[in-house]
Amino acid sequence: MFINYIENANFEETGFSYTMSLISGKYKMVILYCLMEFQVVRFNELKRYLRTISDKTLSTNLKELEKDRLIVRTEYPQIPPKVEYSLSARGQSLMKILDQLCVWGEENRE
Repeated sequence: MFINYIENANFEETGFSYTMSLISGKYKMVILYCLMEFQVVRFNELKRYLRTISDKTLSTNLKELEKDRLIVRTEYPQIPPKVEYSLSARGQSLMKILDQLCVWGEENRE
């Protein structure tokens, strides 16, 4: 089915290509999965969960995920500033697919 889908359309115009453009990269799926697991997370918590990510890379990925409406950034007007990240409804709908990737990985791990 997937091959026929690609043969009948320009690959860049497929739903698969669009979805991959939203979650591609080393950290985006991991960030989304962390938000699914922990619900509401602050920047430094995410950094601790991801361990090897730099501040700049995490910040860039969060901005892209927010721009793509997969996450919600909530800023509280206080000192020191407090910012929390959570999945949007759109991001939550993607979790079904990411969860299935995890299931497949567990079932097919060699």
